[in-house]
Amino acid sequence: MPGGTTHMTEYVGQSQLPHAVLSMTTLIDRHADRYTTDILKFLNQNHDDPARTPEKLMLRAFHNHVENLVLDYDSAPIAPGGDTLIFRHIYEAAELPIGHREQPGWTPLTILTALLAAEVEFRGPRRLSRTQNMRLAEIYEQLGHRLTDADLPSHAALAFKRATALHALEEDFGKQDRCRLALARARRRATFPVWKRIPGAISDLLCGYGFRPFQLLGWIALQLLAFTAALWLTDREPISTTFHLCLVNYLNPVGLGDLTDIGRAGRVLLIVESYTGIVFTSVFFALLVRRWFRL
Repeated sequence: MPGGTTHMTEYVGQSQLPHAVLSMTTLIDRHADRYTTDILKFLNQNHDDPARTPEKLMLRAFHNHVENLVLDYDSAPIAPGGDTLIFRHIYEAAELPIGHREQPGWTPLTILTALLAAEVEFRGPRRLSRTQNMRLAEIYEQLGHRLTDADLPSHAALAFKRATALHALEEDFGKQDRCRLALARARRRATFPVWKRIPGAISDLLCGYGFRPFQLLGWIALQLLAFTAALWLTDREPISTTFHLCLVNYLNPVGLGDLTDIGRAGRVLLIVESYTGIVFTSVFFALLVRRWFRL
């Protein structure tokens, strides 16, 4: 790649590929090689460097490569391959284990080649079958994780966005939510400066960006334990009485008649708990209802 040398990947079963598919594969390899050279320069830049090229601008160049390839793909005399994907040999070459970036001499060439090929099939003129859509969705999802591992979160976000759209065609809500969660996380990783990631990180920690509502139950349980411990340390009421009071107050604020044995500090604590409970239970049930209505 560097120094003007083009790196051509050897694929399993390459000699058995139809001539038109092999020619298209060669074109994809050439575009991927040029783009990978630019990506390696981008990856070598310091994240804190103000002159660093934003990854979103790199994606514009990527889409230019895709558009040129789609034009070539449109005119290529490639016969339909049944339910198999045209560039399955390219996708198979990119199936590497997570963590491969640590290997000496690693480059994202095979991953970016597979992403280019997937975009050509996704955006090309040929109508994909249901089986092809499902397989392409899986490929996009796998590529998204590998692109995240390669420190290319904006490219990963593109892959997860495509996977979400393809899963939507089959109305597979579970896989859609999984890809949307991965998409949100990839977009957060692509956000700079880093402090702008804080709201998203909090949302992810509390409820997985809304896609994991039951994660909130764990936080609610921790809050109940924390408020119970704080109220017990403040008023020294029996622990069973304190826990019962906190549990009831979290779900439905208690009245003044229930606070005769509670001091001023304890009452303030219960007020804080009741508002916390209102917010968290409202969010939990809103997310739960959304999940139910999609099933």
